[in-house]
Amino acid sequence: MAHEVYITRLAKYLPNEPVSNEQMEKYLGMVDGKPSNARRIILRNNQITSRYYALDAEGRLTHTNAQLTAEAIRGLLDDHFTVNDIDLLACGTTSPDQTLPSHASMVHGELGGNPVEIISPAGSCATGLHAMKYAYLAVRAGDKFNAVCTGSELFSTFMLARNFEKETEKLNLLDQQPILAFEKDFLRWMLSDGAGAALLQNHPNPDGLSLRVDWIESVSYANELETCMFSGGEKLEDGGFKGWREFEAEELLNRSVFSLRQDVKLLGENIVKMSTRFLIDIIKRKNISLDEIDYLLPHISSEYFRFRIDADLRENGVPIPQEKWYTNLVRLGNVGAASVYFMLEEFFKSGQLKPGRKVLMCVPESARFSYVYALVTVV
Repeated sequence: MAHEVYITRLAKYLPNEPVSNEQMEKYLGMVDGKPSNARRIILRNNQITSRYYALDAEGRLTHTNAQLTAEAIRGLLDDHFTVNDIDLLACGTTSPDQTLPSHASMVHGELGGNPVEIISPAGSCATGLHAMKYAYLAVRAGDKFNAVCTGSELFSTFMLARNFEKETEKLNLLDQQPILAFEKDFLRWMLSDGAGAALLQNHPNPDGLSLRVDWIESVSYANELETCMFSGGEKLEDGGFKGWREFEAEELLNRSVFSLRQDVKLLGENIVKMSTRFLIDIIKRKNISLDEIDYLLPHISSEYFRFRIDADLRENGVPIPQEKWYTNLVRLGNVGAASVYFMLEEFFKSGQLKPGRKVLMCVPESARFSYVYALVTVV
């Protein structure tokens, strides 16, 4: 027997104080000792005005990703629901602290409590909702009474200037211009740190609002499209990919193999249209009327994409007016897997939601073009 599933609690954790645009290079450092030529252009397009880093002003780490996530989960807990009551822990992130053990395992270690089932979806931005889908299915099937799911990121350490020093030294030796390629600089001015968490249960809140999870749909278009955002390797000219295991030890440093990079051209050509394609597919399969959607919470990496998404939806006959949209990108930055949790948490606590209202969430993942849509109803 399938059980209804409800999001009954939401929490987020933002490390330290907000960092303004003018403070960014103080925290991240300057590559080759010079201000970025791309910073102002990228910030003008993404319109982000502040973000959070798990760093101090000298670029030293203040929190691990596991610690950020554990803090967000603690925001769900009280005397009525404690760490010992958690049945399942599902944790999504682009940026785990290590390759092994899993992110969820390290979060569980930070939290303590009882032995529980854990899972860590692999990927980038979509992993937060992938974690929620696993949690949702476990509770819906009756396998668990409740589940905690999270999305978190520790992006700032990818962006520290010192991570690129060996590469810029090599470029200087080759008498080339000593700045990183745009594909590497692009993400430095967009990303942020933090963690969000949700409690899913097989019953609604006895007092106050809950969000009934109606469905969560996901898809990958890796069968059609090349790698777009990556770390731990290099994209080849023929569209293939060379993983870190194929590099010599010295190359790993000299070529900044573990930096986070994006094929900006491929992103621009595909990220919006593939998202619309998947939404049209969902609408047809589920016979959905967009008039029933009261709000849209879209994870967008940059305000640059807002009007492109809006235009593409309209051109394809699936318009969702922007007055129904809710985002917090400009205040919190692009926090990858955590962003959808941040939007949902703020919106849930905003006082705007009324019973019966339907909220559609959308998370695109540019890594190799995966997408997740989720629909919840206020009860």
